[in-house]
Amino acid sequence: MLKKYVMGNWKLQGNLADNKALIEGLRAELPTLDARVGMAVCPVAPYIPQVKELTAGSGISVGAQDVSEFAKGAYTGEMAAGMLKDVGVEFVLVGHSERRTYHGENSAQIARKAQAVIGAGLVPVVCIGESLDERNAGQTKAVLTEQLDALFAVVGTDNGNIVIAYEPRWAIGTGVSATTEQIADVHTFLRDYLTKRSAAVAGLPILYGGSMNGANAASIAALPNVDGGLIGSAALKPAEFAAIYKALVASVA
Repeated sequence: MLKKYVMGNWKLQGNLADNKALIEGLRAELPTLDARVGMAVCPVAPYIPQVKELTAGSGISVGAQDVSEFAKGAYTGEMAAGMLKDVGVEFVLVGHSERRTYHGENSAQIARKAQAVIGAGLVPVVCIGESLDERNAGQTKAVLTEQLDALFAVVGTDNGNIVIAYEPRWAIGTGVSATTEQIADVHTFLRDYLTKRSAAVAGLPILYGGSMNGANAASIAALPNVDGGLIGSAALKPAEFAAIYKALVASVA
């Protein structure tokens, strides 16, 4: 697994025509990818096969936005990790702030989903982050510690095929990004936390997610312990998503 990634979360956006235009535009912006920096896009589930076909030969990986904690059974509307693997998915988002906020997912459930993803041979992108009230109360690091403790209690600390995505929940879809000082402080804390857990997880990629765009990507990518971005709305704009990718490449050049 690479150390640096730019991942696009399309959320509830897209159709056959728009998806085709987006991927074709992205491939035109980035005819080749840098071997040191991975790229993935996470479309809505029905479009995964289409996007796999559109990205063939490009180096762009395809991810899923969610997964069931169950492998099979009477769970209407759910998607098992093995099923996602069958259609070519490589990465799976788990615990996105919108899943926590709108669907009531808690840290224990998110950890079980991550374990299901690992069990299928895929890579979970585990999203963690604090609310605005928690940040204002000085609880950011305590909240992140609880979320990571719950994760590693289930998946263990001997697996290096995990991606961590820090997304302050107050910066998701708001157009407001955390300051570079806030991002650097949290990412340094997260690196220290992982290093103390085990050698296997010490080097896990830590992405930043939270209104990252072409204008602020260079300053964020240059921060220590920021290993890429989990991108929302900017991932729907080929030129802007490519600019974020190029900023990350420049940060490791």
